[in-house]
Amino acid sequence: MRLAIFTDTYEPEVNGVARTLGRWTDFLRRQGIEVMVFAPDPAMDNTSLQTSIQVQRFTSFPFFLYPECRLAVPNPVPVRRALQLFQPTLIHVATPFNMGLFGIHYAKKYRIPLVASYHTHFDRYLPYYNLQWMAKLLWRYLEWFHQECRMIFVPSPSTKAQLVGRGWRGERLDVWARGIKTDQFYPGVERTALQLPGPYAITSEQFVVLYVGRLSPEKDVGIAIDAFDKFRKSHPNAVMLIAGDGPSAGELEARCNREQLPIHFLGFQSLPALRELYAAADVFLFPSATETFGNVVLEAMACETAVVGARAGGVADTVTHGVNGLLCDPGSVDSFADALERLYQEPEERGRLAARGLAYSRNQSWDAIFGRLLSQFLEAESGNIGTIVQHIST
Repeated sequence: MRLAIFTDTYEPEVNGVARTLGRWTDFLRRQGIEVMVFAPDPAMDNTSLQTSIQVQRFTSFPFFLYPECRLAVPNPVPVRRALQLFQPTLIHVATPFNMGLFGIHYAKKYRIPLVASYHTHFDRYLPYYNLQWMAKLLWRYLEWFHQECRMIFVPSPSTKAQLVGRGWRGERLDVWARGIKTDQFYPGVERTALQLPGPYAITSEQFVVLYVGRLSPEKDVGIAIDAFDKFRKSHPNAVMLIAGDGPSAGELEARCNREQLPIHFLGFQSLPALRELYAAADVFLFPSATETFGNVVLEAMACETAVVGARAGGVADTVTHGVNGLLCDPGSVDSFADALERLYQEPEERGRLAARGLAYSRNQSWDAIFGRLLSQFLEAESGNIGTIVQHIST
């Protein structure tokens, strides 16, 4: 198999889709499979990025609904030349924007088998930007975009169920689960030795609530802040750490400073500091109801931290309420505050949920997930649909 991936986000971008694709291409390389990636120029400087995967980059600008996902302005001439040299036997479109459209175009033109991965419920973002009126148009576009795909891979059973509910054929949908690297995310940290940016420090006596993720309206970070504020009024030893960046960062931090809330904004955090934050927290609070998976939930579990999440989307596929975490009503400040109170008052239950979360995470091996995915890609490549690969020529 020679795989061409067309995506609007890729390493060194740090969102979940980019990281997953980076791990996927690294796995394929280790299996001896040749991969070429077509992706936008990254927002950050990537001069130090080292990769053994061929990556064709194109000028881009940020997408307003998801700035980490950039809209490329690809030149068809170098794309065609690169494909002529590479001669892919399978095309994977990972995002439904400009690069994905190029992938579909070349798959159709040269009769190359096509698969897709569906990562994000963009329709759920629309209400946060007063764009509800676009929902029907968006779904029509997404249905058209995926109609030629032999297989469509989704992050969770709930995502598959939603798409089937919208009339997508279930036999074309399969779950591409997310995994964890246990050598990167694991328990154990000396809290007093934790080096936080700026003047912040935490002690062993404090009850630490952590949020990790993008700071944007659809993540409902304001719900987390409101819930923590309600909870901490009865618990002055409580402190909240927020690790991440995004369009809402300035507004949220200004509010917390204005109201003098014990909430510290740490900005974007990478490994190994990110692992230490997870391991140092008593509770990981994640109120987002728009996730198709929610990688940060699994990361927190792998660091043996009790998880409180929204009873919605992919988070509810990972967290079993009362077994390996707690689930709350989406958008309910009271529900999340009550969950924090419960875990504060019952440290034994908090420890039990954290231990079971750790055990769950250790069964989510990336290699096992990718091994199954590779078999499915090979099946799609050879398929019984009757499509014949036509070598790309000028």
